[in-house]
Amino acid sequence: MVLNEAALGAARRSLDQGAVTPSYGPWREDIIKLLNDSLATELVCVLRYKRHHFTADGLASSAIAAEFLVHATEESSHADRLAQRIVQLGGEPDFSPDSLTKRSHAAYDDSKELKEMIKANLVAERVAIEAYSQMIAMIGDKDSTTRRLLEDILSDEQEHAEELKDWLAV
Repeated sequence: MVLNEAALGAARRSLDQGAVTPSYGPWREDIIKLLNDSLATELVCVLRYKRHHFTADGLASSAIAAEFLVHATEESSHADRLAQRIVQLGGEPDFSPDSLTKRSHAAYDDSKELKEMIKANLVAERVAIEAYSQMIAMIGDKDSTTRRLLEDILSDEQEHAEELKDWLAV
């Protein structure tokens, strides 16, 4: 096994590219697009959870509404981490409100009934789990830092889905 000396030389010279070295190959732009679509998904999830937090009504609503706010905060953190990674890869995070719902994997929801809110959030979490799982498989060893970030976010989304599933059973 021998290191690619030409790539090492390019890494020495291209200081303006920060962490982006020749090993990123032709996938960097594709990864940035995937991350921007995930950013849109996380932002739509923040908006959905916030709406549900403020509009939840009913006997068990106060405890569940509080958890909706926790989930919104965690989704916001995911969005921040995705935006940071996009910048590290030399891209620009797309926060455009005009295209958020078009790029999001998950839907916004304005349900009025608590059970419907829980169900809509569970559907969105399951969609996010599937999207992140597919992205992790696609990225594989092409970008280990992004893969680890997505794996970390995926773990949170799985936890959210389990909580929501339990709430539906109540």
